Amino acid sequence: MKPSRFWPWFTLLLGASYFIIPLIATFEFSLRMRRGYYSFDAYLSVFSDPRFQATFGYSVVIGIFAIIVGVLIVVPAVYFVRLRLPWLRPFVEFLTLLPLIIPAIVLVYGYIRLYNSSSLIPFTGSALGTDVLLVFAYVTLALPYMYRAVDTGMRTIDVQTLTEAAQIMGANSATIIARVILPNVLVAVLSGAFLTFAIVIGEFTIASLLNRPAFGPYLQNIGANRAYEPAALAIISFIITWGAMGMINLLARFAPRTSARTD
Repeated sequence: MKPSRFWPWFTLLLGASYFIIPLIATFEFSLRMRRGYYSFDAYLSVFSDPRFQATFGYSVVIGIFAIIVGVLIVVPAVYFVRLRLPWLRPFVEFLTLLPLIIPAIVLVYGYIRLYNSSSLIPFTGSALGTDVLLVFAYVTLALPYMYRAVDTGMRTIDVQTLTEAAQIMGANSATIIARVILPNVLVAVLSGAFLTFAIVIGEFTIASLLNRPAFGPYLQNIGANRAYEPAALAIISFIITWGAMGMINLLARFAPRTSARTD
């Protein structure tokens, strides 16, 4: 191998081994639940656990609602900032960075203090209200990633030209966003959706303090009380994550190109 190619390949293999070797070790350990044999008993134990099914299903539903709410907020906001309020962009970018600065525990205590059962808007007074509060909390946590993903997607299209063409055809703002802008930034939206889903699946602090049956607290509880099941859960989470990334890459191939059509 030529010296000019040795160090790039060496760096690549070294970086890959940093991730792959612990993953292989975790997978191998997850197969040791039956003494002296390799088996999938830890995975069977996880999948047969009613709490796994309930908490994972709950987090998936909450994640879907968080993605929908995030898209409904971020896509129009980015569109109008880029089209009509470009001077507001630095302020919006700073605002969307705040969830990275403010710890989740501070955020959830603020929610509890502001929306407790004795306040004017008692979200925590019922299970449904707490679920709604949890959705908006996850939207807030995912805002830096969703905003930047959508903003990057908006940069790749000519928003001004598409808007003018749609307006000539008689489309209003809602139609332009839903049928012109959104399809052209679909890949960016899917990227933000994936990041939002990843945050929802692994988040512990907010779900725990709001006392919701989410997947994050379940992972923490299993990790504190079991030996082999946490390793199996880590492998399952890895497969889910890479499966979602594969779906994004697959959908990106079929994403519509820039177009000014509104029909």
